[in-house]
Amino acid sequence: MNNKRRIINIISNRNFESRKTSMELKEKLIKRGFIVRERFDKRAELNICVGGDGSFLRAVHRNKFPTIPFVGINTGHLGFFQEILPENMDEFINKYINKEYIVEELFLVSAEVCTKDKCYYLTGINEIVVKGSKSKVIHIDVSIDGNHLEHFCGDGMIISTPSGSTAYNFSVGGSIIYPTLNTLQLAPLAPISSKAYRSLLNSIVVPGDCVISLKLENRYSNSTLIVNDGVELRYDNIDHINFKISDKKIYRLVLDKNMYWNNLRSKFL
Repeated sequence: MNNKRRIINIISNRNFESRKTSMELKEKLIKRGFIVRERFDKRAELNICVGGDGSFLRAVHRNKFPTIPFVGINTGHLGFFQEILPENMDEFINKYINKEYIVEELFLVSAEVCTKDKCYYLTGINEIVVKGSKSKVIHIDVSIDGNHLEHFCGDGMIISTPSGSTAYNFSVGGSIIYPTLNTLQLAPLAPISSKAYRSLLNSIVVPGDCVISLKLENRYSNSTLIVNDGVELRYDNIDHINFKISDKKIYRLVLDKNMYWNNLRSKFL
């Protein structure tokens, strides 16, 4: 098999174990005839991300959501995106060369953050969170496809993708959604439900063609924090934020269709 013109990107974090694994992987791939890039090359056919889930998220954001499929070698902790263990690199390379894999399409979430002056656009892999800065309670009018749902009072809201359902969303009691389903999930953060305030206490899963709208009360327009996949962002004079499934997608190489269920069992049970 002639692999001389086949390019693979290796994207690694900087910790010792990841760098060591990356060097071993590079040597193995070169011996099998691949061209290996340690910086992102848009001509590549595959991105191999070495590290933990945080490394995967940073790699996708940093390289602007490329359509080149990703696969991960886990040198971190949780490793939902990082399917391959370092000791299984040879098996992975063999399966890749023999095309013993599938490519899954993962849905992303987009946010249109509108201030009094202009709108800003964000894309998230796991989730985009709207919360009060400095642990302040905030009030939000929540609508889905223009239908008013609730006047929320609490710490904030998580809008997550199916891939992100096992991340922050899961830690606040949200549902687990299979990664390839076309949905978004809205999960409340510490909702207040009393005679004065009536906020839903559970998450809501909506179809992917729905638009979730959050309108902030004026007094909270400058005390709101937006967190996109763990990165904090601040905007002045926020009026409303619209969420929907993004037009962008990312692609993940899957070697074992049962890995997702094995991950759920081993990580959470």
